Amino acid sequence: MSRVTRTARKPRRSYHHGNLRRALLDEALATIREEGVGRLTLRTIGARVGVSRTALYRHFADKGALLAAVATEGFRTLRQETFTAWEQGGRGRAAFESMGVAYVTFAVKSPSHYRVMFGGFVDPEACDPELAAEAEGAFHVLVDALIVLQRDGIVRGDDPLKTATFVWAVVHGVAMLAIDGQLREPSGVEELMRYAIERLQTGIFIATAGARAPQAS
Repeated sequence: MSRVTRTARKPRRSYHHGNLRRALLDEALATIREEGVGRLTLRTIGARVGVSRTALYRHFADKGALLAAVATEGFRTLRQETFTAWEQGGRGRAAFESMGVAYVTFAVKSPSHYRVMFGGFVDPEACDPELAAEAEGAFHVLVDALIVLQRDGIVRGDDPLKTATFVWAVVHGVAMLAIDGQLREPSGVEELMRYAIERLQTGIFIATAGARAPQAS
């Protein structure tokens, strides 16, 4: 018996009327997780969900549009989860640490989103306004938190954008090591994240909590 190709297999996801877009996104995420972004094609996704090209193109004009939708959803979720960590953590030192943990946790549980968001597959500024807004919003959760910490005399008064980029570079590195399977010990991700945040705090926090930081210009 001849071997059935992946694209010809029985659709693995069903969808209800009105939820085709969600089904296509879910199938795209599963394909990225199992095969990588490079193997993703719009035709394959449509075949696996079991819809016609006409129905498919009503939602996504091309692969770029599909990836932009994946990235938009990812940035929105990242923004929401880091903001929640900041607010629920009390908007202080503990909240800063919680934001870092929330960031890496998002990457670990949503690696398909994360790879599309930061793998050079989409250009937020060139794709669409919604993607650009969500990408900027996710970053500015961190920027806004740092400004509050500066105002409260907790973080040094350096340029908050530069400080945020530095913090992001560190947690992004941990996140990529985690989703690439480079941290093999079960507790490796959490231990490295905690250590990274401690070292970040050493670099950007003011030693004496009661001292006022110079205001960033």
